[in-house]
Amino acid sequence: MRIAISGASGFVGSALVEALLAEGHEICVLQRPGSGHLHTKSGIRSTAWDPNSGLADPQALADCEALFHLAGKSIAAGRWSEKVKQEIRSSRVDATRRLAEQLSHTSDGPKTIISASAVGIYGDRGEAIVDEDAACGDDFLAFVARDWEQACEPLRQAGVRVIHPRLGIVLGQGGGALQKILPLFKYRLGGRVGSGSQFWSWVSLHDCIAALIWLWQQPSAAGPYNVVAPNPVTNTQFTEQLAEALGKPALLPVPAFALKIAMGELADALLLTSCRAVPSRLLQQGFDFRDPELLPFFQRELGA
Repeated sequence: MRIAISGASGFVGSALVEALLAEGHEICVLQRPGSGHLHTKSGIRSTAWDPNSGLADPQALADCEALFHLAGKSIAAGRWSEKVKQEIRSSRVDATRRLAEQLSHTSDGPKTIISASAVGIYGDRGEAIVDEDAACGDDFLAFVARDWEQACEPLRQAGVRVIHPRLGIVLGQGGGALQKILPLFKYRLGGRVGSGSQFWSWVSLHDCIAALIWLWQQPSAAGPYNVVAPNPVTNTQFTEQLAEALGKPALLPVPAFALKIAMGELADALLLTSCRAVPSRLLQQGFDFRDPELLPFFQRELGA
């Protein structure tokens, strides 16, 4: 089948491209100006897309069975200013609404849209176990995620099946959180963050990609799905298990106040907020996780 993907050059997007190509699908990349030359690979073509103006030719997706919409400005690229926060929001909410409106008026467009979201929609929930029925939080990222999902409403009104994978911290070699964390631990500079009691909802890159494809292939799947491993861990557990897998001690805890001085609002949103999300809908509908537990994942992924 022909599958469209935005955000195809990102950590998750590039892995999804490879997985879909391996299954024999053809890929149509929504390619932003200056985003590289993925379209030169065998099995990949591209169509011009600008988050600020939309698809140059919406009919270019008329032969695509599905669209995986993963694009959005990184929330961890640097300290947040009001300008950066507006860019984070616009790259998700405004760009998605524009794309949804275009595709809702496109004849024979994608029948399924898998539009990314995040477990950040729940905000800071302490030790409470959070499934897909939980209410939206009340912080910046929660409101962005809420509005990001609502931006797909024109598609739902047009009868398109819309799925929102609410991604947790995606872990894998070569990118994402591990790429930033591993050097610290390898040089014995890693340790818990703040109190360490905050829950981190994580998922292996393998299970993330498998879940995205599985959701597309389940005809009854629609709405939000927490794409996280069944066993979220506290930050202390995360650092201890990573240290064990690497055979390195987790020596240097980082106080919350120091993080807030260095990172501002981003520290709370990215590192100190607690979200104990569980994948209730994926489990209820039969998805099988390869990596349900963190330590065995670290040991396999890191070759320990």
